[in-house]
This record gives sequence, C-alpha cells and structure tokens, in this order.
Amino acid sequence: MKRTWFAALALLAVPSASAVAAADGTGPLGVTAVAPASPQSARVGVLAGADRAGDLAGGHFCTASVVHGPHRNLILTAAHCLGDDGDLVFVPGYRDGRAPYGVWTVERRFLPDGWARGQDEDSDVAFAVLAPRGGRDVEDVVGANRFVTGAETGATAVTVTGYPDEREAPVSCTDRPHAHSRGQQRVDCPEFTGGTSGSPWVDGDRQVVGVLGGHEQGGTTADTSYSVVFGAAAAELYEDAAADP
Repeated sequence: MKRTWFAALALLAVPSASAVAAADGTGPLGVTAVAPASPQSARVGVLAGADRAGDLAGGHFCTASVVHGPHRNLILTAAHCLGDDGDLVFVPGYRDGRAPYGVWTVERRFLPDGWARGQDEDSDVAFAVLAPRGGRDVEDVVGANRFVTGAETGATAVTVTGYPDEREAPVSCTDRPHAHSRGQQRVDCPEFTGGTSGSPWVDGDRQVVGVLGGHEQGGTTADTSYSVVFGAAAAELYEDAAADP
C-alpha cells in the first residue's frame, strides 16, 4: 500500500487565502479535509480482511470504489491491494466503525498480466466482483461512477477520496493532475498516507480517470500521489471484469 515517512496525519482544516477555487470540486485546490457524507463519498469504501468484517475499526488497509458495470457489482482499486490470497470484504461509505451500506464479500479479482508477472508499476490497477447481498448488488445500493480510459491527464481537476489507515472516515482533495511519465500521472494533495491506495480520481463528469497507486505504489510522501494512466490494457481489464456474471 502507499508508503509514507509521516507518523501522524495532520489535516488542513482552513484553506489559505491564496487557494484557488476548484472548477470540478466543492472546495479550493490542493487542500485535504474530511469528506462529508454524500452520495459520492458513499461509493468509496475500505477493503479489509474477511476476519475483520465484524470489527472494522482499525482493521482496514486500502481504499476502493464502485464503478459502473453491466452486472452492477464492480469495484476498482490498486492491484497491489488485491495481490494477497486472503478473503476480503468491501465496506462502502465506512465511518467510525460502522457500515451504513453493508459489508460486501469480494468474490473474484481481476489483475493485469503486467502486475501478475512482475508487479509492473504501470499496471497497478485492478477490479473485483462483489457477491450480491440480500438479493441486491452494490451499485443498486450506492450507485457508481463511470470508469473511463484515454482521458487527457490534467484536462480537468480531479477529486481524490480515500481512507488513511489511522483514520475512521474518508478524506478528499481536489487538484489538477500532471503527467509524471508516459504511464503515470501525479496529483499534489497533502496528507494522503498509507491506506489511501486504491482511492479513485474522479473528474467533474463523475468519471474515474485514475486510482491511487502506480509509481512507488502510490508515492513515498504524503503530499504527492500517483496513478497509472488508463489506456488499452486497463480497458481490456475492465471488459474482462465487467463480463463476469
């Protein structure tokens, strides 16, 4: 998961007077704060081991989000979050030890060949299929954002939402991404510490154009985070996951 040299999380509660208003978000650019409970934040949740399903506080380790698929059962995260074989659960809208939209079992995982063969950082994206719960699929309960490929890096600002390990509520930040390399993009948002791997990067059209991970599994500092650039390989992976019943 995302590594950091910071031992504690200190959120910026008050933006500076020079902060620029975000065109695609609700706050100033480059400021991280606790994400309010909303239909959008409900689509983002934590991953945890199945053995922690009844005791979630302090037991989550990565972030994931619901993306639209024909079977309404898909989540998106970083490949390095799904690399182990242990049973996992996803908890959308998680806050303070509670699961307001239920605890969902991860049924199948889809990782790119580049990650499976050699943990290629340009392949650090993955999908998972969730089992239905009470006769409903996760998208029926919390909705979903659209997964898109081929978006121009930095064309619009994105809102990144994720769960640091040491917090029991999500944080979010809006800023404009920049190209890091041909296969990687970066965004400068403070205080995205360990546990935020898998956080979606959502543009103003409610499209997921990045996922926190990639270079150095998301970055070695809390202030700059990375994502793979979603291209042909990510599109093929999505098609494989979306076709799974």
